[in-house]
Amino acid sequence: MAEPLPHCYLDGVYQPLSEARISPLDRGFLFADSVYEVVPVFTGRMFRCEQHLVRLDHSLAAIGIANPHSLPEWQGLLEELIRRNGSGDMNVYLQVTRGTETGRDHRVPQHVTPTIFAMAMRALPFSAATQTQGLSAITVDDIRWSRCDIKSTALLANVMLREQAAQAQADEALLIRDGQLSEGSSSNVFVVIDGELCTPPLDRRILPGTTREVVLDLARTLLPVNIRPVSVEELQGAQEIWISSASRNVVPVTRLNGVPVGSGSPGPHWQAMHQSFERHLRLLVADADS
Repeated sequence: MAEPLPHCYLDGVYQPLSEARISPLDRGFLFADSVYEVVPVFTGRMFRCEQHLVRLDHSLAAIGIANPHSLPEWQGLLEELIRRNGSGDMNVYLQVTRGTETGRDHRVPQHVTPTIFAMAMRALPFSAATQTQGLSAITVDDIRWSRCDIKSTALLANVMLREQAAQAQADEALLIRDGQLSEGSSSNVFVVIDGELCTPPLDRRILPGTTREVVLDLARTLLPVNIRPVSVEELQGAQEIWISSASRNVVPVTRLNGVPVGSGSPGPHWQAMHQSFERHLRLLVADADS
């Protein structure tokens, strides 16, 4: 579990995380009437910050909350939070709720001020075991709601699916709906089939991952890429499976439902992708320093 760092931001005030308080009548607490983002930070610099904030704006618009800040204001807010937590490598969690009203009413209130909360968590290092052995996953029915393109804090179904994977001693749950792969419980999924990298197209069942876009951009220089539906049978017979997320970058899945994927070790296409991703991050840091 990622360790939280000591300083947070809540409604205009930077303060110790241990002292932060919200009202129990906040609609994020009562209804999960809220959205969130997680922005990776490398050596104190945010990774694809603009893309994360554009996605935040999409999520806010989808549930009818006016964005409380401009892009430069969000960037300044998060940069200060990162500075107060010592810079370095971390993940910044940002949540916007509809706000607090005087009671509990399913109807959307018209005149409330959004609650804005942000905190930082220490980044978990990429382990040598993951690089040499990969992760395990199981396939499960996708029981989530039909607007997964909104990065909502209503993650109970995701929690249940991830726990189902944990009970099976697996690291991730790969979600199947109507016989087709959608995504992971907290990740996007890529599948190498006959030397071609395939990933499901974006629709309302899939969160448009910012790391997903980086993987696709880098992969196009390494092997053919095909954005298309992937059947559960193709997933089960894949040469390689990868998952990507803001906190994990891109990692290989080497066992699916207890059966080896390909050779059972991280495959050559993932090895090339891992090297390309690491090079991409090094260039990002170097450009920021220059």
